[in-house]
Amino acid sequence: MAIFSLQATPSDGPSWLDLARRAEAVGFDALFTADHPGRTTSPFVALAAAAAVTSRIGLGSYVSNAGIREPMLLASDVATLDLLSGGRARLGLGAGHTPAEWQAVGRERPDVAGRVRRCLAVAEAVRALLDGEEVTVDSPDLAVRAARLDTPRPVRRRIPLTLGTANSAMLRWAGAHADVVGLAGLGRTLPDGYMHDVRWREADIEAQLARVAAGAAGRAEPPVLEALVQLVAVTDDAEAAVARFAEQTGLTAAELLATPFVLAGTEDEIVAAVAAHRRRWGVTRFVVRADALDPLTPVLARLADAG
Repeated sequence: MAIFSLQATPSDGPSWLDLARRAEAVGFDALFTADHPGRTTSPFVALAAAAAVTSRIGLGSYVSNAGIREPMLLASDVATLDLLSGGRARLGLGAGHTPAEWQAVGRERPDVAGRVRRCLAVAEAVRALLDGEEVTVDSPDLAVRAARLDTPRPVRRRIPLTLGTANSAMLRWAGAHADVVGLAGLGRTLPDGYMHDVRWREADIEAQLARVAAGAAGRAEPPVLEALVQLVAVTDDAEAAVARFAEQTGLTAAELLATPFVLAGTEDEIVAAVAAHRRRWGVTRFVVRADALDPLTPVLARLADAG
């Protein structure tokens, strides 16, 4: 069965709480918030508010920038969310690609290798803190001294970790250690600091999944594969719906529709595509943006009925 989560950010209190209730009611597995300080709301404040009006849906950032988030503070936020939500928190991390976010906290964005090293160090430190361990790290990328999360303690013994990435080293690490690999297929950051080149052609996706598989070798349970969907369109003309996106990405409409990062077509075609992505890529989870809530509601019902 395919599992869908919703990524959104509040614009005001009432509509945010309504969104959380609706997402839970129609069957989304989790409600995620983006984490871009200065451009989005504070994720854990928003998620705590959503926790108060829901009872089942998972809650997490998708994903937090490990370059500007300190392990002790991040672990405390996640543990507090888990406590307030009755055990529904998710931990999502990425390496951070936006220069302005680093500069806003007084740091210069490192090169790719430096961002990767810090992200993996933060992931290990946060997970250890959530597991109740004392953590000391002394490296050029991260400094943590005798940190321990005594209070609050998470409700669950283990909070699921999603690592969002297309980087080769991080994909291998995620294969070995993460619960969920958040596949976005995004490459070089463009000059605006937010948009990216895409790595969505068949060979690109195969190469990314091969790195996850290499990291997962020897694991009893490999990580779940999750795709961040960039375009959802329920329509009778899928090619027309993706034409502009094709022009922007440099891919053909057929290439876009073959990826798990685009879901376009009739309800029947989207249901078939979700099944095809599971068979072809092993992708069983999808994260969509808030504007997909209403169009996908009948699709989610059909997927649930199909089991």
